[in-house]
Amino acid sequence: MIVKKVMSPKFHCLHPKQTIVEAINAFKTASESEGNNIFGMMVTDNDDQLVGMLSMYDILLFIKPKNIPILGEMEEFSTEPLFDGLLERVKKIYVEDIMATDMVTIKPDTHIMVVVDIMLKKHIRRLPVIENNRVVGIVYRHSVFYHLMRKFTE
Repeated sequence: MIVKKVMSPKFHCLHPKQTIVEAINAFKTASESEGNNIFGMMVTDNDDQLVGMLSMYDILLFIKPKNIPILGEMEEFSTEPLFDGLLERVKKIYVEDIMATDMVTIKPDTHIMVVVDIMLKKHIRRLPVIENNRVVGIVYRHSVFYHLMRKFTE
């Protein structure tokens, strides 16, 4: 059981110079074209080299106001001006500013159980598959799970 059997050769990528707003639109477009929600994408440079990963979690972490616990206690305080300011700030932020650059990658011939080990130990939901310094696919945690479940029930 190797990665090549469960990886998706179809994937969507972002560019480091895209704005976060463009990235959010790319998430939406990718989700619509795939027919299911896309929660993370690889980031590749002009030479199609993997330079990072960006997830919805990264975006939410960035936009979450640092003082949000206090805001919940201030009932009379209007948060609309803070939200408007946040929207303006996000328009000026690029994918490269918040993407994860410390990535774990795998090869097409990596054993599935090695992938399971990596995903569980590092709490990773998706892994880029690299061959000859090029992205050739992506493996999602749910794909690995359902592949194994099919094997168990055959």
